[in-house]
Amino acid sequence: MHTVTTPVPPAQEPVISTRPARLQSLDALRGFDMLMIAGGGAFISLLHGKTGWGWVDTLAGQFEHPAWHGFSFYDFIFPLFLFMAGVSLSYSLSSGVARGLSKNTLFSKVAKRMLILICLGILYKNAPVDPFNPAGIRYGSVLGRIGMATFFTTLLYLNISLQQRLLVVAGILLTYYAALFLIPVPGYGAGDLSFEGNLIGWLDRHIMPGRLLQHTYDELALSTQLPAFCLTILGSVAGDSLRMGTGSTTILKRLVLFGVGGVALGLLWNLHLPINKHLWSSSFILLTGGMAFLFLAAFYWVIDVQGYTRWAFFFRVIGMNSLAIYLAYRFIDFGKSSSLLFEGLYKHLAEPWHEVANALGALALVWLFLYFLYRSKIFVKV
Repeated sequence: MHTVTTPVPPAQEPVISTRPARLQSLDALRGFDMLMIAGGGAFISLLHGKTGWGWVDTLAGQFEHPAWHGFSFYDFIFPLFLFMAGVSLSYSLSSGVARGLSKNTLFSKVAKRMLILICLGILYKNAPVDPFNPAGIRYGSVLGRIGMATFFTTLLYLNISLQQRLLVVAGILLTYYAALFLIPVPGYGAGDLSFEGNLIGWLDRHIMPGRLLQHTYDELALSTQLPAFCLTILGSVAGDSLRMGTGSTTILKRLVLFGVGGVALGLLWNLHLPINKHLWSSSFILLTGGMAFLFLAAFYWVIDVQGYTRWAFFFRVIGMNSLAIYLAYRFIDFGKSSSLLFEGLYKHLAEPWHEVANALGALALVWLFLYFLYRSKIFVKV
């Protein structure tokens, strides 16, 4: 997904990186993430109970969201994308500054992108949209959150230093934590983290227009925006580490240090504030932010440092057209196409494997669709 890149705050001299403008490892990691969204996660989940192998069932269980408190790998997919948006932002804004673009120009570009993503997100969540029934529209969306997170991070990136951005993250997460435990909810009191009694759900029921996903709650509504923004801010920190590093060893040390620190603090905080994707709890942000640093470090080391790039081509084809496949997966029925094309083959398998084979066929069609776009040099960007 195209993002605009971040300049260095005026207090510092702009650092113009000699590294390629596009990191192969970032495209590959984005492709890995999008693959999980565009059917890969569902395919793995369908393997549960099919093989008789315990490790496969354990892996499949990681692609189901917990009902409330708790964590699975599937919970990491969207936070990772928010983080990568911040990494891309560091590159695009710094490139804009190097080309002499003003702050107002950069703000304008990112603001326009935010509005487009909000509109696309509303379309995605509500198609067919009924404009005459605004109360029935779900306004919270994945794309809208990405757009708002990149805009908020741009405001910070262009005006304050890396260290100050980290302080903003700490301030947001601590304030959010304090609000959850200190502000009483009518009828429930303070510190109630249940689905019915949490502060976030109560606020959104009173300030969020339109329809909430679970009627009384929506994890993509307004109140969880600020903690989610922290992931994109942390991604911009990772982007700066990649751009300004004096060598691959230094870069990797920074990424791993941030990663291990984030995971450790998130797990420690979990002892009092449960890791919860629905609430985007502060412990959840630190855990997933730390994991994102570690995944980026691993992909960077293997692809950009060690030069093992061939295996990553499969993911890069997806990652270079992430917006296209996100929207296409909503409006094109790849599962139905897979059934029409491949059912004649997989109908001879045992019946429980039909849905697995069909999901695999759909994944193949998704990749071939993106490969066609890649070969045709068609890249959908905002």
